[in-house]
Amino acid sequence: MLKTDTTLHLEADPVKNNWEFTEVWIDPNLSPPYLLLLLSDAEGNCRIYDPAEGYKVVFSSQSYDEAQYWLLEDEYEPIEGRLRVSELV
Repeated sequence: MLKTDTTLHLEADPVKNNWEFTEVWIDPNLSPPYLLLLLSDAEGNCRIYDPAEGYKVVFSSQSYDEAQYWLLEDEYEPIEGRLRVSELV
């Protein structure tokens, strides 16, 4: 039997070790709902990742407000709660 390696190999990301919080956003109009991840670094820069596309960055901004506007414009809604790095340490 042939085995296939399905481990995701994520590219190095400048936000990786400098992140402050992450949020999950959902498009409830789709079935099943579509999810995106917002990651904000300590300087306030945000990146939005698409887990369905191998965690590809689909949007970058220099502020949370700009990232939030982009998500709301596409009718995404935030899942209640925010995971902060300080909660994990």
